Amino acid sequence: MDHKITEQYELWRKRATEDVDMVRELELMADNPEWMKDAFYRELAFGTGGLRGIIGAGTNRMNIYTVAKASQGLANYIINHYPEEERMIAVSYDSRIKSERFAQVASEVFAVNGIRVQIYPQLMPTPCLSFAVRRLHCAAGIMVTASHNPSKYNGYKVYGADGCQITTEAADEILSEIEKLDIFTDRQRMDFFTGLKAGLISRIDESVYTAYVESVKAQSMLNMSNEIPRDVAIVYSPLNGTGLAPVLRTLKESGYTNITVVKEQEQPDGKFPTCPYPNPEIKAAMKLGMEYAKKYQAELLIATDPDCDRVGIAVRNYAGEYTLLSGNETGILLLDYICSRRMETGTMPENPVMIKTIVTTDMAERIAKHYGVKTINVLTGFKFIGEQIGKMEANGCADSYIFGLEESYGYLSGSYVRDKDAVDGAFLICEMFAYYKSRQIGLMEKLAELYRVYGFCLNTQHSFLFEGAAGFAKMQEIMQLFRSEQNAFGGKRVLDCLDYRNGLNGLSKSDVLKFLLEDHCSVVVRPSGTEPKLKVYISVSAGQRLEAVQVEASIIAEIKAYL
Repeated sequence: MDHKITEQYELWRKRATEDVDMVRELELMADNPEWMKDAFYRELAFGTGGLRGIIGAGTNRMNIYTVAKASQGLANYIINHYPEEERMIAVSYDSRIKSERFAQVASEVFAVNGIRVQIYPQLMPTPCLSFAVRRLHCAAGIMVTASHNPSKYNGYKVYGADGCQITTEAADEILSEIEKLDIFTDRQRMDFFTGLKAGLISRIDESVYTAYVESVKAQSMLNMSNEIPRDVAIVYSPLNGTGLAPVLRTLKESGYTNITVVKEQEQPDGKFPTCPYPNPEIKAAMKLGMEYAKKYQAELLIATDPDCDRVGIAVRNYAGEYTLLSGNETGILLLDYICSRRMETGTMPENPVMIKTIVTTDMAERIAKHYGVKTINVLTGFKFIGEQIGKMEANGCADSYIFGLEESYGYLSGSYVRDKDAVDGAFLICEMFAYYKSRQIGLMEKLAELYRVYGFCLNTQHSFLFEGAAGFAKMQEIMQLFRSEQNAFGGKRVLDCLDYRNGLNGLSKSDVLKFLLEDHCSVVVRPSGTEPKLKVYISVSAGQRLEAVQVEASIIAEIKAYL
């Protein structure tokens, strides 16, 4: 065992006594060197996604000490960049294990540093945090969440004054501040309830939440002449996360009357007992919801992830079974709906813009072009979409933005927040579904129509898990191998390779490779910025679905063998 690891372990045994769960874990760790190594071989990485890791004891874990250290680094950054009167931060948290405690610990650090804290009085979605940062004119914001990860994870997202996740430059500067600190001696905290009494910590007023809901409702694409059936049968699952209150409030205030909530997944629960991987991208997480949909004869199932920034759907098909739509499929349906409705209602701006990530279906660009909408492609991560919205606002043309989408079930139709918003997504999906139903069109029929008009496009995403120190090194090795000569994937010749490692097309530097293949196909490979995974995105254009499925199967089989 590395001497530095055992030295750190002994220090934590002596100093990390505040959390009884950690004390017990450290005792058990003494007889498990691999566990100890993984917990202490590095410090939990801080980047543009903030922190994310397994909950537990150690420098490579999410716990009150790593949260406090990161918060002190962020506090130093705020003090360095903002005058005293502008030092205020918004805080929110989701349903995950220890989320509320981590939010309180962070607030205690900010308060003792003279940074006024505005914290939601109960758990709230990520988009509500982004909204509060801008609404309350905060210097920054934090959201305690691990998004859609399994229950053993938690995380800490950092937002700038623009309501967008921090830039690479800001993350580097905050990391620099964090690295100066000793995790036990360089941290101060003010008791949370003492901070409340002193006025350094305040609860965010209900009016902010109401203003957020009103902003979502304002995204409706209907006008006074549009009548839609608001009694359509809808099943909704918040997957034991934060979506229950805002999604139901938004839909009910908009007149929807026939919503059934999946009882087992209704209340916040960080253990996610019926969906161990609480991600609407995953069929297993949607299984219970589909059973409810069948039982209650609902035509639409909607589910949001724990921090309610991703939304997935299933729709009933001709055979009475339920089909899960991919993030790309839902995205192109929403894009076409928004564009067509704006054209019909005369609300299309003069120079409309749609923003998508480079791994999101290129079919979206063809739809946008049809409606005269400009497409901006950005790196993977909705923060880059938010960044573009901010640039448009700075140039006085924020109204030109009409939609942003990413294949990982993230959508945003307005500039009121700067991150993906599943409340907005759920609201627009219900409206779109009801609007087409009033015209005897199902979402599957509409999707088929889009494929007839723009050509069929199959987009898939595959994740390969590489946990721990060995896994991290393996991912780096694999990326280097991909950067060596690669002539073909699944029989499709490589026409070009776009390497974003040093920046490309005006985008930031990122460890991403995009292989452009013949016949309008592509493969993108990148390590996840928030999970110990290597992600592969495949796009296949073909005359019909069967052909595309066969080509995609050949490509992924070759990649799996390669890995």
